[in-house]
Amino acid sequence: MTQTRQQPVGSGFTAASTADEVLAGLDLTGRTVIVTGGHAGLGLQTTRALAAAGASVTVGSRDPERAAAALAAAAADGVEVGRLDLVDPASIAAFVDRYLDSGRPLHVLVNNAGISNRERVLDARGYELTFVTNHLGHFQLTRGLLPALRKAKGARVVNVSSGAHRVTDIRWDDPHFATGYHPGLAYGQSKAANVLFAVELDRRWSGDGVRGYALHPGISISPDWDGGGMFSADELRQMGLVDDAGVPIIDPEHEKKTPQQAAATIVFAAASPLLADLGGVYLRNSDVAPVDATPWSPTDPDLRTDVAPHALDPASARRLWDLSERMLTPADED
Repeated sequence: MTQTRQQPVGSGFTAASTADEVLAGLDLTGRTVIVTGGHAGLGLQTTRALAAAGASVTVGSRDPERAAAALAAAAADGVEVGRLDLVDPASIAAFVDRYLDSGRPLHVLVNNAGISNRERVLDARGYELTFVTNHLGHFQLTRGLLPALRKAKGARVVNVSSGAHRVTDIRWDDPHFATGYHPGLAYGQSKAANVLFAVELDRRWSGDGVRGYALHPGISISPDWDGGGMFSADELRQMGLVDDAGVPIIDPEHEKKTPQQAAATIVFAAASPLLADLGGVYLRNSDVAPVDATPWSPTDPDLRTDVAPHALDPASARRLWDLSERMLTPADED
């Protein structure tokens, strides 16, 4: 059923469309939004565009002072900042409590923050940090905010995934890489989890008016970007992402986008009326992406970013939800 929904809706946007173009003509006044990591990179462009369209945005950040400075520099006026560390269950619970205590509904939750690590790093519970930051922390946050999402009477949860989800399914027998770490597999697993989470969330919560989306934004880098530590400067040049001077190459038709172009699909998921009756889908280039069953190969010259079947599998989506619940101790959600 999920795969049958994976058909482009004919949005009219392209790979080169920007966040402002996607939101043109939409008035988001009265809409409340949370963006994790909404003070840097794609998160900052998402925050800025949604706020400019009238939304009331709260940014979750490990460093609220740094976040506030970045938002001020970007002229993202009227945006709130709350302390949120996705690796710390107590910090997540405190952020949730503060928001719920405000009594506000939550119309859009953008689970945007993410990392990738060259080396295997574990959190205090012994969980692999890429999986924790990119998926499990957002899973705890989203479940905690469910009362506010329901209160909106029409809400969206937007998971910023990646075409890297194609690299691997969930490593069910070893999700924390105890038997050998590979940064690309760790990142790919977390991004597959983002899609599966959106699929199962939509199945469980669409009856409450809460819809789930996952998306590939495209590749957007700055001169000091290294893929969260995964890539060296030479590797970035070899991949054709920067030129010999280290300047990012912009070619949206081949996934190389400006931050404003990469944020377009995020705000499309957050606000487009074309998705009003559709959820549990994966998006790219500001539209629903088709399914591509081509097996991933490191030697494939084509950068394939449409959705892989393993990321839409309903049984896997339910299995991941159950696994995520087991990984959260009762204390994590207090």
